[in-house]
Amino acid sequence: MKLIYNEDERMLADTAIEFLTSKSPVAAKRALRDENTELSFDPLIWQEMIQLGWSGISFSETLGGHGFSHKGLAGIFEAIGNNLTHSPMLSSVVICGGILQQLAKTNDLSKQHISWLEQIISGDKRVALALEEGVRHDPENITTTAIKVDGGYRLSGHKAMVIDGVGADALLIVARINDVNAPISLFLVANDGRFSHNKMSVIDSGNYSSVTFEQTLIGDESLLTSSLAANEVNPAKSALDVGLALGRLCLAAEMLGACSALFNMTIDYLKTREQFDVKIGTFQALQHRAAKCFIELELARSAVINGFVTADKLNNLQAEQSADSARLLQIIDDISAAASLAKWKVGQLSDMISGEAVQMHGGIGVTDELDVGLYLKRIRVAQMSLGDSDFHLAHYAALTE
Repeated sequence: MKLIYNEDERMLADTAIEFLTSKSPVAAKRALRDENTELSFDPLIWQEMIQLGWSGISFSETLGGHGFSHKGLAGIFEAIGNNLTHSPMLSSVVICGGILQQLAKTNDLSKQHISWLEQIISGDKRVALALEEGVRHDPENITTTAIKVDGGYRLSGHKAMVIDGVGADALLIVARINDVNAPISLFLVANDGRFSHNKMSVIDSGNYSSVTFEQTLIGDESLLTSSLAANEVNPAKSALDVGLALGRLCLAAEMLGACSALFNMTIDYLKTREQFDVKIGTFQALQHRAAKCFIELELARSAVINGFVTADKLNNLQAEQSADSARLLQIIDDISAAASLAKWKVGQLSDMISGEAVQMHGGIGVTDELDVGLYLKRIRVAQMSLGDSDFHLAHYAALTE
């Protein structure tokens, strides 16, 4: 297994760095925060990202994608983290698109829902995942219920931290049918005013909302999976696992990009800041700390690329192999484990590099005027999103024991 980018992936990553550095630098993130925009991202930049083909990279050509690879997303998300660019790439394309594509592969998606997937890829629509019900990531803790009634379901429950929920065209809702002990099911519901979003204030100034369902009526066609019964393989659970694993990998790549930017900023500062007429970068103690950060940065990059290479096993599955439940579940577990390892490793790296960046910048390290603070806030939120280090340590252990 080669833990480096091939020529095509390198070109894609270089294009992303060049585009985002020129069109969406950190100053643009600061401006969006100061303007307190509703969406927290620039729709024009998002449209240009779509025109560059980023939203179709990991999807098959039959669905309107480019049939490239999941690994191609790694360089893009590293560039996103490098420039603190906020967009619906993670929430709509990677997580919700990943879930819908997995259901399409196992023939658990209607033509109507495939249409939604195609519109996600084309950028015409964006969808947000309504999963979390508490302050910590816990995909097993689902108490939202959908009670079957004539012509549809009545949803009751509460969802927190819906990433990019404000302004989304639809919600992909995780709920249990009729009973809180039933297997999870997935519902795709158009955001047509039947439920309201309450925008949440989070330190990274992103787009997060909470949603409350109070006997909210949704139609039969909202149910994504074809069966209500707990089969040997619950397609909703498998698809959710795939979407979350891909999301964690991309989030790890984004955090890696943010850490890389912080590291470079700190090294530049060490080379220019003087004390007693001596550049502080000449102090051996600081050189050793910087060298340790560099080593950990490269180790974390290997863990992230390993996760994306593992994720591409899904693309290599033949149709008859996808029908093999045991084989499919093993591959999904492998991807989930690799994603947890990557996010845990980058989480540890983030603590080290963000801490060193603040300390080595001295008293200005936590001021709002310095970009270090913006990176620090985004990293802290990303560390908690889709599972913190403790969650992924336990998750990895459970999948590999």
